[in-house]
Amino acid sequence: MTPSHLASTSSLPLIPTTVMGSYPQPGWLIDHERLRGDGVPRVRAADLWSVAPEHLDEAIEAATLIAINDMEAAGVDVITDGEVARESYFNHFANVLGGVDQEVRGEGLNRRGGVAEVPLVSGPIERNSPIELDTARFLIANTRCHSKVTVPGPFTLSQLADDKHYGNQRDLAMAYAEAVNAELHDLAAAGVDVLQLDEPYLQANAEAASEFAVEAISRAVQGISTATTLHTCYGYAAYVTEKAGGYPFFDALADIPVDMIAIETAQPDLDPRMIERLAPRGVVLGVIDLGRESIESPEEVAGRIRRALEVIEPEKLWVSPDCGMKYLPRERARAKLTAMVEGAALARSELV
Repeated sequence: MTPSHLASTSSLPLIPTTVMGSYPQPGWLIDHERLRGDGVPRVRAADLWSVAPEHLDEAIEAATLIAINDMEAAGVDVITDGEVARESYFNHFANVLGGVDQEVRGEGLNRRGGVAEVPLVSGPIERNSPIELDTARFLIANTRCHSKVTVPGPFTLSQLADDKHYGNQRDLAMAYAEAVNAELHDLAAAGVDVLQLDEPYLQANAEAASEFAVEAISRAVQGISTATTLHTCYGYAAYVTEKAGGYPFFDALADIPVDMIAIETAQPDLDPRMIERLAPRGVVLGVIDLGRESIESPEEVAGRIRRALEVIEPEKLWVSPDCGMKYLPRERARAKLTAMVEGAALARSELV
């Protein structure tokens, strides 16, 4: 990180632990069977909620407190609100922007090649008011830990939209970048310690990414002095079990002006030393396989960290689960977070 970005995270230990974003939502809050069976929602899916609309806000606050407590109890250093108020990492932000048709849904491809309903862009993309600001303030007010808030990145937003207005993906991505940048500025002003852009489609659509992703993401983080992270991955383990082939859009990540790059390496069984190619960026290394039912041992986690430390300074390394934990049973999520924290402590103790 550059010095101006260090203030909010300077008190963290070496090799801080964090989460990628989402955490399991309680069964009394959301219909887990439908959530998993219907795939990651790209448009609003209000029928997933199990609580009556007039009680939903209160229920979401209660569930958010549970997520915060679980992460704190596990000893995670930098936590999120678990994205408890979201039906997916993507749709909560994507569908409230101006220019997105509120009556008609578009059609696009998901990363498994199937047809999915996606936001239909029928006019200029505009962010008319803050989107994640209230939940960010709730997180900050209810934790003693450092905070992180995630927002879908402009490239992924452009890949999961049915564009009837701009006529080309680059212009659409740049319009999304303006909206994301405005959101990040408000979140930074609220005191969020780390801001993360979720860009899974850098891995899925590498050819398009090579044309305009760096430009769009650079615009999205322009002028942000808070610590920034870019996360890319293969997709949720609940849907993607085979994760071979590496990251076709990888070396270009080092050109993106964020402080850290977050990647999954545990489930795809990648050599953690590949992160050497991301220099000079810091790295959030995925060390917990969310497709595996058994719980990693602290020594297993520490071993993955040790290999990464062969090519990166400990001051530049953070660790987290591979991806969001939304689709895990809560008990398994808690156990995996504890293993991650204990593994990081073990690796850290060897540096003293």
